[in-house]
Amino acid sequence: MMSTVHLFLKACSIMEHSNNFKRWLRFLVFSLLFGVSFGEVRYVLPEEMQRRSVIGNVARDLGLRVAELGARRARVVAEGTGQLCELDTASGNLLISQRIDREELCAQAAVCIVQYQLLLEDPLQAFSLVLDVADINDNSPVFVAGEIHLDLVESTVLGRRFPLESAHDPDLGTNSVREYKLSPNDHFALEMSRQLNGNAYPELVLKKALDREAQAEHFLKINGIDGGNPPRSGTASIHIRVLDANDNIPVFNQRVYKASVPENAPFGTVILTLNATDLDEGVYGEITYSFSHLSDKMAGVIEMNPLTGEVRVSGRIDYEEASTHELDVQAKDGGGQASHCKLIIDVIDVNDNEPVIEIKSASANLAEDSKSGTMVALINIYDLDTGSSGRVTCTISNNAPFKFVSEVKNYYMLVSDGKLDRELQPEYNITITATDTGSPPLSSVKVLTIVVNDINDNPPTFTQSDYDANILENQPIGTFVMRVKAEDTDDGPNAKVLYQISNSEVSSFLTINSDTGELFTSHPFDHEQSVHFQIKVIARDGGDPPLSTTCTINVFIKDQNDNTPVVLYPVQTTGFIAEDVVPMEAPRGYLVTKVVAVDADSGHNAWLSYRIIKATQPNLFVVGLHTGEIRTVRAFMEDDESKQSVVVLVTDNGPESLSATASVSIVIGDGLPVLNELFEFADESQNSGNLTLYLVIALSTVSFLFLLLISGVFYFKLCRRSYVCRSTTASLPVFPTTYCPPSFTDLSRCGTLLKDDRYDSFLTTGSWRGDFRFASSTDTDTLKKRSAAYQKSTLRRTSADRATLKVRAGVPHPFYVVQ
Repeated sequence: MMSTVHLFLKACSIMEHSNNFKRWLRFLVFSLLFGVSFGEVRYVLPEEMQRRSVIGNVARDLGLRVAELGARRARVVAEGTGQLCELDTASGNLLISQRIDREELCAQAAVCIVQYQLLLEDPLQAFSLVLDVADINDNSPVFVAGEIHLDLVESTVLGRRFPLESAHDPDLGTNSVREYKLSPNDHFALEMSRQLNGNAYPELVLKKALDREAQAEHFLKINGIDGGNPPRSGTASIHIRVLDANDNIPVFNQRVYKASVPENAPFGTVILTLNATDLDEGVYGEITYSFSHLSDKMAGVIEMNPLTGEVRVSGRIDYEEASTHELDVQAKDGGGQASHCKLIIDVIDVNDNEPVIEIKSASANLAEDSKSGTMVALINIYDLDTGSSGRVTCTISNNAPFKFVSEVKNYYMLVSDGKLDRELQPEYNITITATDTGSPPLSSVKVLTIVVNDINDNPPTFTQSDYDANILENQPIGTFVMRVKAEDTDDGPNAKVLYQISNSEVSSFLTINSDTGELFTSHPFDHEQSVHFQIKVIARDGGDPPLSTTCTINVFIKDQNDNTPVVLYPVQTTGFIAEDVVPMEAPRGYLVTKVVAVDADSGHNAWLSYRIIKATQPNLFVVGLHTGEIRTVRAFMEDDESKQSVVVLVTDNGPESLSATASVSIVIGDGLPVLNELFEFADESQNSGNLTLYLVIALSTVSFLFLLLISGVFYFKLCRRSYVCRSTTASLPVFPTTYCPPSFTDLSRCGTLLKDDRYDSFLTTGSWRGDFRFASSTDTDTLKKRSAAYQKSTLRRTSADRATLKVRAGVPHPFYVVQ
């Protein structure tokens, strides 16, 4: 506000009259009170100041620190006018940036006010700056016609008044035209007269009778002088011709005509028709109409018919440029006599201007976690029309989470109004619609695009929560296993997914490509050691902080036929083969012994088949293809050798089968009893031709295997619950644990061996029944006694006693029990 006083005193130094100083002082006090009451800073400055002149210090007057102006991007913006001033953020001074011509800005308005806004950001503040441009005496009075022609009849009566054209001075107040002076002469004097609106104009008054014969022409000069300091003046010549008597002048029926016309009226629209009459006849009674003074702007807007006096629209009339036009009209008769009147045309405002939408400041990007109320854009909306046509309502798209907040007139802040989610909508095209209240209403539309920036608010998601992978055992290191995939709905670095294996006991089994999620083996697998394991894979995004999720991979090791069958009985030791004794009287189909073999593989790879590849006497013994039972093909004869040797080939069922051989030593003993339960009741030769019997046997076998499978599952469940099935036959021989090496274990529980430390295995001579029994650990002393009995070759037993053959005793070791 101190700058206002300073500039006012500076302006007053130009004005030396005390009355003017008092008037300016009263205006300043009113301006100060008006500015304070409405939160405005008002500066009074004279027009035509030099460029870069200081208007005032905005920072000091608003109580701001100068450093804030640059930091908060302070700037001065105009409302619908040119940018006449600028802000020096280094000093806080408001400077003149362009030439200020009050007459150009405000024409003849009594008060010339220019409105600006001082905007500061972070946080947003707006201050109203009002520039009151004071008039200085920079224009001289000008007569439109440099030479005024008057034709006066010599009979003109004394005291007759002849209105003259007023000098035009764009300045106001004391700087406008204040007086007129006429050059010295004998016949005419100059007097001032006033119109109804109070405007003064000069009139030439005849003081002395004219005599055409004495002086036919008179040349005078008129000076228009303004009230400036120093005063300025303009001069026009008056050429008076003395005519013969034409004692009547045209007379308008009104001294002031008023009319109205809507702005943008079409060309040719009749505004009004002037009417003047002259009582003379002939040439002296012919009247022509014309404008005494028409500005350059109005020259192309309004025209007059010189004969009829019709005033028409000839160009575009704009209310926003001028709401009222005052024109001087002249009616002149054929004798050169003229009269004048005033024509006042009021322009009626219509709604011809659309609202203006100006984006003063906008942020094209907004983080999706921005709080509600975050400012996105500062928008200036105004309408050049007046009244209801100038009132504007502003709306935005209904489906956008944004709203308008207005704290300063015509300025709107677009702020967020709700939660943003880039994954649902990454971009908003906000349609801003400004509509005035005119009839019909006009509107403007502007689209503002706002991009929602991503934050890391979504963890990666696997396409599956659990994966199953099958790996063939014995594959080389680096074998591809499978690929896991996780997706992240975020964007950019937040969506980049890296994979890693969770630390655990099995984390070293596989390796993973951190970029692609491809899993590879880190060492060969053995189905016999491990059939299944679980591993967890973590997918972590690239956000800060990163988010992660985990999936489980079930890895199954598939079996290969990589284990050779192992013969458990008879024991194949170097230099010693246990002998099996068969009675000499044994009939055809008699069970001599049984080859027991196991395969550490599982499934089809563990299915064993037996066949004889070598024998001392061919066609004496036959081996069961799947049971391994060696039976007699025929009854023994006297010439048969007492000791027989049979080599049995044991083959598994793998794609590339593996095999082992078992050497069986058989002694034909004389006098041994024939055990009925070792006799094969069915005659295979009789069955070979009976197809129906084969079908029945096959169906029975399948049913038996099915029941056996159910029984096995039941037994396994009991074993897992710590139940042990014990044989009730205490006299059955126990198969030594040394026949079952500890390395033959079946981890899959699907092969021929079961890894279970709770059980001991044993074999009885009643193995033709083909079932399995579980037994507890056998007493060591008993095993020793049975081993000694075997070494003495005392193998004969009665059928009821069911003697057992104990080959070797050893430390109990768990594996399958075959009966």
